[in-house]
Amino acid sequence: MQILTLLAQAAPGAPEQPPVLFQFLPLIIIAVLFYFLLIRPQQKKQKDHQQLVTSVKTGDKVTTAGGIHGIVANVKETTFLVKVADNVKIEFDKSAITSVGKADAA
Repeated sequence: MQILTLLAQAAPGAPEQPPVLFQFLPLIIIAVLFYFLLIRPQQKKQKDHQQLVTSVKTGDKVTTAGGIHGIVANVKETTFLVKVADNVKIEFDKSAITSVGKADAA
């Protein structure tokens, strides 16, 4: 009796299941594409910004994320003191610096 039920379950013409690897292959490809198109470029951009911030020295011209242009008057551990006009200095977080121009040689 058991043999008949086994033969009935394995009837000819029943579709075969593809291997498990082929079932997960589209998900693996999407994960790899996601890494190379989104995660890796963001990490590179973050690393470049970190190098930019660590290279800032007193006297460098900077632009902040808010669009304020000024000259770095003092570099602290987590902030910069930026001179934006005569007798006007504003303290910014280091992450707020978007671009750096080197100091004039004059």
